[in-house]
Amino acid sequence: MDKDPEYVCRICGFDFEDVATWEYGVPQYVICLCCGMESGLEDTDLEKVRNYRAEWVANGALWASPRHQPENWDVLAQMANISAGWR
Repeated sequence: MDKDPEYVCRICGFDFEDVATWEYGVPQYVICLCCGMESGLEDTDLEKVRNYRAEWVANGALWASPRHQPENWDVLAQMANISAGWR
């Protein structure tokens, strides 16, 4: 697991830009505006990440905070941001 700060959601690939979800191996308990995941709870191991992602996609990959959804949003392009270790 990375020790450096992580700024991309392990579930959906949302880029938090300047807000770390994990910092030096410690969860920051940040809620993703896109998939609704809270770092440190639903993203602590690969099985949890894959299960949460599968459920989110199966339910339509809906935004947890729809007002933050960009125009012309592309779920597959966003998911390409997910680190290889969390796919």
